[in-house]
Amino acid sequence: MLDFKYSVDAKTGKTIIITSLWGKPLLTTPQLNKGTAFSEKERILFNLLGKLPVRVETLKEQVTRAYKQFQNYNDPLTKNIFLNSLLDNNQTLFYQLATEHLMELLPVIYTPIVGTAVKQFSTEYRQARGLYVSYPEREHMRSVLKNRSNPEIDLIVVTDGEGVLGIGDQGVGGMDIPIAKLMVYTLCGGINPNRTLPILLDAGTNNQTLLDDPLYLGWRHPRLSGKEYEDFVDSFVAIVKELFPGVFLHWEDFGRDNARRHLERYQHEMCTFNDDMQGTGVVTLAAILGAAHALGQSLADQRFVIFGAGTAGTGIADQIKQGLIKEGLSEKEANQRFWLLDRPGLLLENMPELTAFQKPYARSVAEVKDWQLTQRGVINLLDVIKNIKPTVLIGCSAVAHAFNQEVISTLCAEVARPLILPLSNPTERCEATPEEILCWSKGQALIASGSPFPPVKFGNELREIAQCNNALVFPGLGLGILTVQGKRLSDQCLWVACQALADCAPILKEATAPLLPNLSSARAVAIKIAHAVAQQIIAEGQAGVVPKDLSAAIAATMWTPQYFEYRKE
Repeated sequence: MLDFKYSVDAKTGKTIIITSLWGKPLLTTPQLNKGTAFSEKERILFNLLGKLPVRVETLKEQVTRAYKQFQNYNDPLTKNIFLNSLLDNNQTLFYQLATEHLMELLPVIYTPIVGTAVKQFSTEYRQARGLYVSYPEREHMRSVLKNRSNPEIDLIVVTDGEGVLGIGDQGVGGMDIPIAKLMVYTLCGGINPNRTLPILLDAGTNNQTLLDDPLYLGWRHPRLSGKEYEDFVDSFVAIVKELFPGVFLHWEDFGRDNARRHLERYQHEMCTFNDDMQGTGVVTLAAILGAAHALGQSLADQRFVIFGAGTAGTGIADQIKQGLIKEGLSEKEANQRFWLLDRPGLLLENMPELTAFQKPYARSVAEVKDWQLTQRGVINLLDVIKNIKPTVLIGCSAVAHAFNQEVISTLCAEVARPLILPLSNPTERCEATPEEILCWSKGQALIASGSPFPPVKFGNELREIAQCNNALVFPGLGLGILTVQGKRLSDQCLWVACQALADCAPILKEATAPLLPNLSSARAVAIKIAHAVAQQIIAEGQAGVVPKDLSAAIAATMWTPQYFEYRKE
């Protein structure tokens, strides 16, 4: 484990770092390396003389150089590789660089470019980060978790790589997702990176391209299922609870059935969260609430069509349903506000392959028996729009161009100001671009996308496009939970987080403004969400600590990149 600790200088009252590392090991430990910023005194004390150029630089000077180096790369994947290499070399410098250029760098280290990095993981592999808990080594799982670098762990992001973004089973390459998520926790929520841990559960892969690839670095075996898989995950959770009592466990990019099963199985025994279901649901609902309030409508006034009824689509439906119930609808009444489509078309109650979480949203056969259909035997998206006239259209399908001109034009002919949310990632899987939607809707549609898009010129206006980015949600949730050492994350916590984000919607102040704030204000949004979530956890009696001054406690929890003076142990 990493050998260092924080202390306070008795004379100056300043924070210092005490470590027994010296020489090359100190320079190659990213959590401690300061590179050219080591002082003359530190270079003598830690045997660094001659290992660095003579000039002592400030963090600001290092950031200037690193940004120039970043700008030398044109290919997005190469930029991603450079930034990850910088993180592997000097953690403080990486986070200061990314903080100063957040809007430019976040899409490179997170979505959408991380999807490309995942697919190239085995080809571009350079240095280990995080822990790989592989099924063939399951008997050594406790030892694997003890081999972590950071000794104290508050937050774990774990994946098994089965349902990565819109690109599916990526096996061991899925490790890039927890790594990127934790970067965002730190950049947008101030979570201390020295108290986090990314983990990949390697349960095999069903991606034949990976299995046939001689460079593939994961377990070359068909993906586990059934009892073997469940026992593997159970063992992992049990050891996590033993070694890290009170940890916040974040599930990411699991397959559709497993994602929901893990959340429901463990959410009552530890503080746990699934971003694909809950985070996506919260940010989408916040966008809808902002739009509805701006139009003078309620959530209950809406009719929701969701194209793509997997983990994200049903997770969004679940979150919206909770909002509808908060507005006074019964669960049955709320369910009737949704029309979900998956590969077989509109979900109907007589379909044999409906999952348990799809069934509440399946429509009755009697309801659709008189519909005029485009194709006999299948109720497609256009059929649903013609018959339902939805006010909200959400895409979670990863089917590019699914929202074509006919779909958009038909919808806008029936609804004055529809809300259209093409949420699929990466960008090439997006159901429609904002430019297409604005053109085909003649400017009527309110839009938020899953991928980042530049502002779109429409008439004499330049319209900024909101991104339904989970980075607006999970960092604030994590910050609130860690501030009060939350023991559980309830549905009510998610609801107050959603309301806090919706209150930040720019459209509330200007009719053509975005539905959500952009990421330049991510830290301010995270603090607002953290305050609401922490208050709710305290009210539910699920807080490990109850600060006298919550705002001060949140500020004290937040980590910022800076260099400290080093002393020898």
